[in-house]
Amino acid sequence: MNEIFSIKEKVAVITGASGVLGGSLAKSFIEAGAKVVAIGRNQETLDARVKELIESGGNALAIEANIMNIESLQNASKLILEKYGKIDILLNIAGGNIPSATLSPDQSFFDMNMEGWDEVTDLNINGTVYPSFVFGKAMADQGSGSIINISSMAAYSAITRVGGYAAAKSAITNFTQWLATDLALKFGDKIRVNAVAPGFFIGDQNRAILINPDGSLTDRSKKVIAKTPMQRFGEVEELNGTVQFLCSDAASFITGALIPVDGGFSAFSGV
Repeated sequence: MNEIFSIKEKVAVITGASGVLGGSLAKSFIEAGAKVVAIGRNQETLDARVKELIESGGNALAIEANIMNIESLQNASKLILEKYGKIDILLNIAGGNIPSATLSPDQSFFDMNMEGWDEVTDLNINGTVYPSFVFGKAMADQGSGSIINISSMAAYSAITRVGGYAAAKSAITNFTQWLATDLALKFGDKIRVNAVAPGFFIGDQNRAILINPDGSLTDRSKKVIAKTPMQRFGEVEELNGTVQFLCSDAASFITGALIPVDGGFSAFSGV
């Protein structure tokens, strides 16, 4: 039974691999026996990540590429196929909110920095669409593969202050369903596309609005915990199992799905 959950020897491309979430997934996939290709914009940071993975006994490769540039991604795909001969998994982890697209508590939509809006929507939508377009083509050519996208609790219902991020993540949920349908109908049942929707995890991007300088919870954090039945934030490692499951043969009949990993946040009305 355990073999059905295996991703051993699969080639996994991870965008945003130098970040907290991408790094956690890269380590988890290496431990599970996958070959990891770390994609990002800073070669030095990527090299440091891959060095850690190799020193732990893994097979890993760092490729500097811009997820917002098709040609850059195509060059990366060519290098991966030359080295490994296939691409089995794509984890679209790069993305997230940005400060210029976040409203302060006393601001309204009409105070939105529209350049920030454009940047956050472009990063989160096209930063997933473009890698899927390039690496998904390799999967279509070989007739198999698994793509995992990152949605958000903001795609379930409105979360204040992050309108651009919320709109983009809602688009990712829809794009996941659309691409899953398109690939299955045109390239067969061995190519799957799914998404996970993380609940609230403390990371570099949201630390300032969730944790006060003295380490105490902000008012926003208290609201989050009040609506989370598990009464805590998630640990980044708690996403790894769900992602690995979706990439394995155990999920062979799952495509177009959105799975929340949120401590019950999306299920709870607050009452």
